[in-house]
Amino acid sequence: MNKTYIRLKYGADFLIALVALIVTSPVFLAVAIAIKAEDGGKVIFKQLRTGKQGKKFNCYKFRSMKSTHVAYDKSKRVIRDNNPNLTKVGKVIRKFKIDELPQLFNVIKGDMCFIAPRPLLPVFDSDYEDWELIKFEMRPGLTGLGQVNGNGYLSIKDRKYYDAYYVMHASLWLDIKIILKTIGVLIFGEKRFLRPVNEAQFAALRREIKLRYSSNAIICAGLKLKAAK
Repeated sequence: MNKTYIRLKYGADFLIALVALIVTSPVFLAVAIAIKAEDGGKVIFKQLRTGKQGKKFNCYKFRSMKSTHVAYDKSKRVIRDNNPNLTKVGKVIRKFKIDELPQLFNVIKGDMCFIAPRPLLPVFDSDYEDWELIKFEMRPGLTGLGQVNGNGYLSIKDRKYYDAYYVMHASLWLDIKIILKTIGVLIFGEKRFLRPVNEAQFAALRREIKLRYSSNAIICAGLKLKAAK
C-alpha cells in the first residue's frame, strides 16, 4: 500500500467532500422532502459498520426502506430493486446511488474516504480470512473496485478479492479509472461491467500479500478487528 498517496488522498477527500456538500445541498433538500412526503418516516438511516483497524462507526444513508428492522441475511447482502421493502423514493435513489450522499458527512468526520473497500456490518467480522485483513489498513470508501466490476452480480469471494487488491494497489490512476467506471455503472448498470475473478488471480494476490506482509502483521490486524467488536 502506498501510504504517502493514501495520506494525500484523505486530505483531498476532506476538501472535496466539503465542496460536494455545498453543491449537492439542493439534492439533499429535494430527497429529504420526497422521503417525508411518501410516508412521513425518518430521512436519514444510520447503520453500524466496521472501519479502519476494526473501529465501528455509524454509516449514514438516505432511508430507502419501509422498515429498517428486518432480519439480515449474510448470504444475500445486496438488496435487489424489486425488494418489496423498498419505498418508491427508495427505488429511485438507490438506482442512482443518491442514497449514499449522506456519507459525505462520514468522509468529513474521517470515518470514510471516497474510493476504497466498502464497509460491512459487524456481523461479518468473524468471516474474514487472514489474507483479506489488509482492507482494514485504510478507511472504507463510498465506492470501490468491487462496485465497478459487477458489485451485486459478483460472488462474495470476488468482492473480497477486489477489496484486498485495491488496498495493495491504490494509486491516482486506479482511482481515476474507478471514478470513470462509476459513471458508466450509473448510466448502463452494474451487469454491463461484470468482471468475475479467476483462481489464478486469487493465487497471485495471496502470494503478493504474503510477500509484502509478515504473518505477525496479519495476526495483529485480526486481533484488533476482534477486539473492536
